Amino acid sequence: MTIAHLVTHSGGFHADELLSSVILTRLFPQARILRTRDAAWTTPAPDRVIYDVGRDHDPERLIFDHHQKSPPLRDDGQLYSSFGLIWRHFGQDYLRAFGVPDLDLDMIHAAFDANFVLPIDLVDNGALSPTGPLADLSLPLLLESLKPVFDDRSPGADDRAFDHALTIARAFVEAAVTRKAAKLRAEAVVVEAIAAAGESRVLELPMGMPFRSAIERAGADHLLFVVHPRETDWTLTGIRREPEGFALRADLPEAWGGLTDAAFEAASGVPGARFCHNARFIAVAADRDAALQLAAIAVQHAGALRGTA
Repeated sequence: MTIAHLVTHSGGFHADELLSSVILTRLFPQARILRTRDAAWTTPAPDRVIYDVGRDHDPERLIFDHHQKSPPLRDDGQLYSSFGLIWRHFGQDYLRAFGVPDLDLDMIHAAFDANFVLPIDLVDNGALSPTGPLADLSLPLLLESLKPVFDDRSPGADDRAFDHALTIARAFVEAAVTRKAAKLRAEAVVVEAIAAAGESRVLELPMGMPFRSAIERAGADHLLFVVHPRETDWTLTGIRREPEGFALRADLPEAWGGLTDAAFEAASGVPGARFCHNARFIAVAADRDAALQLAAIAVQHAGALRGTA
């Protein structure tokens, strides 16, 4: 079977068919996107994938719409958009084409579905509405903001905008997949470092990387701080208590907040202390020894506070 056409609806576009197009154009790079509502094109045929149009969902015939009277549902009863349907059917093939190892396919497929695809599905179906001051900066609304303005009636304006938005949407999908794959690689490094740290309150990593989820999965509740090198210095950072929010298991000492260079060295008593953020979640040191000395003081300070609580 050779797929020559990727068929979706014409006119204004939404995030779901745009992001579906990201998946399909990687798998079928020679196929042409055709944006139409012509029944001759939105009827299944061996040479096409149809999505977000056609009022039918039949993966065997490669049609993936969700606008019919009885739309397809997830196992938990939540509605799919075309993006969710395309991801369910083609997602693992996309990840494999993207270079994700077979060992990680199931985990990354599920994580991307939960954290990226599902919110798009919910917004598209009106089951979730971005709110608050960041609402207009949510991905669905940002992508839709690339549509032509209401009085741009120039021929082909919608299709040109779609092509432009597709490039941007592709960057977001690829970045999200890349980061999820990298997170899995990081977790293996962090788990090894946790074992090496033993009962220490300080986790030393060979470089900056995502660490919180691995710490939580390992049940390493005793850890308070992480140190690691950067290009020219070292950092000391706190560990968040929860995935959301900024509360830490332990803050850096209050006396360090906002200090730099000589003032920070004087307050901490550590040569090579370079900077501590006002919010006391990160400090910078000139080298490993200085970072570890700062970490030891921070651990002692945290213990003293707990002792007086």
